[in-house]
Amino acid sequence: MREYLLTLCVTAAVTYLLTGPVRKFAIVAGAMPEIRARDVHREPTPRLGGIAMFGGLCAGLLMAAHLSNLKSVFELSNEPRALLSGAGLIWILGVLDDKWGVDALVKLGGQMIAAGVMVLQGLTILWIPVPGVGSVSLTPMQGTLLTVALVVITINAVNFVDGLDGLASGMVCIAAAAFFMYAYRLWFGHGLEAAAPATLFAAVLMGMCLGFLPHNMHPARIFMGDSGSMLIGLVMAAGAISITGQVDPDALKLWAGSERAAIQAMVPVYIPLLLPLTVIAVPVADLLLAIVRRTWKGQSPFAADRGHLHHRLLELGHSHSRAVFIMYFWSALIAFGTVAYSVNSASVWVLLLIVALSAMGLVLLLMPRFTPRAPRWAERFVPPRYRRRKTVAAVPVATVEDRGEEEPVPAGLHGATAIGDRSRFAHARKIGSNH
Repeated sequence: MREYLLTLCVTAAVTYLLTGPVRKFAIVAGAMPEIRARDVHREPTPRLGGIAMFGGLCAGLLMAAHLSNLKSVFELSNEPRALLSGAGLIWILGVLDDKWGVDALVKLGGQMIAAGVMVLQGLTILWIPVPGVGSVSLTPMQGTLLTVALVVITINAVNFVDGLDGLASGMVCIAAAAFFMYAYRLWFGHGLEAAAPATLFAAVLMGMCLGFLPHNMHPARIFMGDSGSMLIGLVMAAGAISITGQVDPDALKLWAGSERAAIQAMVPVYIPLLLPLTVIAVPVADLLLAIVRRTWKGQSPFAADRGHLHHRLLELGHSHSRAVFIMYFWSALIAFGTVAYSVNSASVWVLLLIVALSAMGLVLLLMPRFTPRAPRWAERFVPPRYRRRKTVAAVPVATVEDRGEEEPVPAGLHGATAIGDRSRFAHARKIGSNH
């Protein structure tokens, strides 16, 4: 666990430190597109944040390759190299799109090529566990098609949800944390060595998101762009492919009694990870709704609009930060709820807790105007919007020493502002009387 934490910290630190210089480079390079009708932000913001995230990915994998326990992952498996190859291709495609723009079909082809490169290096789905049947082996063609489809779906789902400051990076970080808990339990809890690469991918992915989040929270100073959203989507898909199609169900007989019992025991997590629905359930739902919505209107499924889930939350009256935290809440509930259910699917308390948290989430959705206030002793530790506002007495009338009469202050100049601007107001009246 200590080596995973060290890898995570190194990845986060490198990503965080690189984001500042990358922001300056993006401004100089002109990677600041104009404000579009569907955008939420109101000022041009530089992109290319994926450059810093890719640097964090390389640093994390390099650190893990030199640690005593984690270096065996690189010696016994070719999956880390496959991930780095596919990530490099998708990152270059994203950088080109952030700077000059790339056609949607060209991006789709690039995503398929990146997935194919990973398949050629061994990162592919070999079998699928089916409840009541056992493990179903896939032919090379079936495994390749299923792997490419999973990579493309995950990349576009993460890319679709990247619409608010800190939304995509935060949701992926939450999903990666739940995924890490599940993979770590398989590896160290049950001794399944094949789960080691997926555990490493989840730790590196958490570091990439945590290092970028401080620069991307509202108001964002830089966006990750397609170079970042497609990159973290590919890393997430690589972990899901590794642990879903590489872990041999026969090995699960050691702790589940039989192969069929093992498959049934892992259904709550195996099937969702295959799609994958637990780690990116909200982005996938947003992706499917967007495709249906645009197709129903006679538009291209890749056409941009303002109908995403985060746009709907803003229309309901939620603030920017509240909409982001609501999306965080649902992602955490689905991801960690599924992991908890996979640990003890027979527990009634797990289901009751999930139902209670779901009810809490519905209450938050129905209270868009509610703004919590921190107690006075904690005001110094929270943002200003959560502090108790102090009322300032307004001064409706101020004396203008221009001609000795008393003049009303124009609208918007009250209190300390009116007193501080009295001389400028009087000077303006003098200029007006001379003309």
